[in-house]
Amino acid sequence: MKQNRREFLKKTLKATTAATALTATSLIASSKMANDADGNGVVKGKSNKKEVLYRKTQMWEQYYKVAY
Repeated sequence: MKQNRREFLKKTLKATTAATALTATSLIASSKMANDADGNGVVKGKSNKKEVLYRKTQMWEQYYKVAY
């Protein structure tokens, strides 16, 4: 009886280890694809939205007058 339990545990452990390794490999591969960068380290996204960094407003004009 003990021999059967030991064999069962050995087989289960091997299957679990294989499944864990396969899952870890697929997660690593998918994370590398999501963070592909060009030569200078900048990650390029797939969004077609225009990035707005500055919009000329009255508040910004007041800030620049005080800052300079």
